[in-house]
Amino acid sequence: MSMTTYAIGDVQGCYEPLQRLLKHIHFDPAHDRLWFVGDLVNRGPDSLNVLRYIKNLGDRAIVVLGNHDLFLLAVAEGIARVRPEDTLGEILTAPDHDELLIWLRQQRLLYREDPFVLVHAGLLPQWSIDEAERLAREVETGLQSPTYRDILQALQPSKHLQWSPNLTGPTRLATIMKVLTRLRACSPDGRMESSFNGPPERIPAGYFPWFNIPDRRHGDTTIVCGHWAALGLHCEAQLLAIDSGCVWGRQLTAVRLEDRVVFQVPCTAP
Repeated sequence: MSMTTYAIGDVQGCYEPLQRLLKHIHFDPAHDRLWFVGDLVNRGPDSLNVLRYIKNLGDRAIVVLGNHDLFLLAVAEGIARVRPEDTLGEILTAPDHDELLIWLRQQRLLYREDPFVLVHAGLLPQWSIDEAERLAREVETGLQSPTYRDILQALQPSKHLQWSPNLTGPTRLATIMKVLTRLRACSPDGRMESSFNGPPERIPAGYFPWFNIPDRRHGDTTIVCGHWAALGLHCEAQLLAIDSGCVWGRQLTAVRLEDRVVFQVPCTAP
């Protein structure tokens, strides 16, 4: 039997809908793989069990980190402060929290398996897939190094960060992380809009959805991503954007990559 791969949108601590979705697609760890677009944790009710479950899947799960996952790492290091809407306390006090956070820090920022690239938010229009992959590797190496706290610190706050190939040190790695985990809208020359999170029709003047910029350098690669709940499920020839806002009371989405069939469950149990 050939292996089937399902890409799953932002779970954000919604453990019970995740289990319903896996039942809906008849997930079989012996024959299937799950690709998670990031934001495994936060805002939802059960981030701890989401992390434990996905970690225990081993090589059946491919995970790329999202902004909420990086925020959890920053909170755990005392670099960022928990806000009233965050739901990370259970992880931080769990007996296995060290083990979970070390595992999280070892996950990817970008995963490539032609013709697909898995990333949480998106890619700048001027980045080729090869360049994006190289830059992601830089960050992954940094996050797994003893100086990873410096990179997390450089991301706080991230509003001022804009990509330039001339950047160095923690600022360079934090800016790459911002692109891969926070990008929604940018200008044609790749300047990121840093505060917008609404629907595409409300993007400020001069900015566009990153995937609508003409002459993007991503070729025939299909980008699988999440992050943009206000965009909702949005599929094009070279894009599978699958954050359908489960944590906001909408749906959790899986897409079977072999034929692009979409599976969804409502956030609340029927």
